[in-house]
Amino acid sequence: MKTHSYTSKSQLNNTLSTRLQAQWQSGGALSTALVPLAALNGALQKLRKRLYQTGYLRVYQAPCPVIVVGNIYVGGTGKTPVVAALTEALKSKGRVPGIISRGYGVSIGKEARLAAGPHAKAELIGDEPALLAQYAPIAVHPKRALAIEALLAHYPQTDVIIADDGLQHLALHRDVEILLQDERGIGNGRLLPAGPLRESADKLAEVDFIITNRNHKLAPSASSSSTTKPYQLAMHLSPTDMINLQSGESIAVAAWQAQFQHRPIAALAGIGNPQRFFNSLKELQIPMQKQLAFPDHHAFSAADFSGIQEEIILMTEKDAIKCRDFADARFWFLKVRAEFSDSKFFDRVEQLIQN
Repeated sequence: MKTHSYTSKSQLNNTLSTRLQAQWQSGGALSTALVPLAALNGALQKLRKRLYQTGYLRVYQAPCPVIVVGNIYVGGTGKTPVVAALTEALKSKGRVPGIISRGYGVSIGKEARLAAGPHAKAELIGDEPALLAQYAPIAVHPKRALAIEALLAHYPQTDVIIADDGLQHLALHRDVEILLQDERGIGNGRLLPAGPLRESADKLAEVDFIITNRNHKLAPSASSSSTTKPYQLAMHLSPTDMINLQSGESIAVAAWQAQFQHRPIAALAGIGNPQRFFNSLKELQIPMQKQLAFPDHHAFSAADFSGIQEEIILMTEKDAIKCRDFADARFWFLKVRAEFSDSKFFDRVEQLIQN
C-alpha cells in the first residue's frame, strides 16, 4: 500500500510541519522556541476579549437563539457532522434552523452568499457550507452578523441559527456553545504557534457542551455522566452508505464491500485530519492500495486524479462535494452519521435555547 501527501509547500516546509505537529502533542525544542510567540498571541487574545467584555467593541445579538459549534484545536475535529445532526434534530422538534459559516477557502466579498439544497457550489461558498446546505439554508460571510442578517432576510421563518465554527468570533453573541475535540485533546496545551490551540484551554470550562469525537469506536456511556456545565459526552461517526458520485447510487456499506472491496481501491482525504478517514476504512476492513492525503479544503480538479489507476476512488463527502463536475464511475464517497453517547443531548440543547 502506498501513502502519498500532496501539498503546495516545499519538502523542507513539509518536514518542518510534520515535526511541529508531533511537538504540538508532546512538546519539544521547536515548540519551546515558539513559546514567546504563543505568549504574544495569548496577550492579544486577552486584550481583544476584554474589549468585547467592556463594550468597547460591539457584540451583535441575533433576534433568535444562536448555537455555536466550534473547537479550540486547530484543524478538523468533526464539527460538520455535528452541525448536520443538530440541524436534523432541531427540525424534528418543530424548529426552523438556519446555518451560518465563514466560508473558509473562498473569497466572499462585501455581501453574504446564500445557498440551500443539494446543488450548492463549493467554489462559491466553501466545501463545508456546500455540504451543510443539504440540511438547511446557509449564509456565508466572515462577519457572522452579515451572514445572519442575510439569512433572516431571505428565510424569515428561521427561529434558531447554528454557527458552523465561530467559537473565537467574539463579535457574535451566542446562547449555546458546543466545543468539539478528538483523541488529541488539547495536545501540549500551548497556544499557536507553540501548540495547536486557537485559544486558551480555559475555554473548556466556559462552554455548555464538550463533545469528544471517538472516531468509529463505540462511545462509552460513562462519558455522559456529567450533569454540570460543561456537559460532556462522546460521539462517533457511524458509516451508513457508499454513494456513487456520478450516478447518485447509494449502497449499504456491507453490500458495497461484498461487491467492490476486491477491486483496487485508492482512498483520499482533503480534511483537517486525513488519517481519521483512513483509519475508519481500516476498521471497516476495506483494503486500500493507495492513500492520498491532501491539505484541508483542497480545491480538487480533474488533474489531481490523472495519475490514479485504481478502479475505485473512495473519499469523504466533504471532498466529494468538490468533485461532482468531473467525477466518473470510479468515484464513491462514504456517508457517515454522528451518533452520541447521550440520547438526550438534543433535548438538553433545546432546553437551553428555550430559557
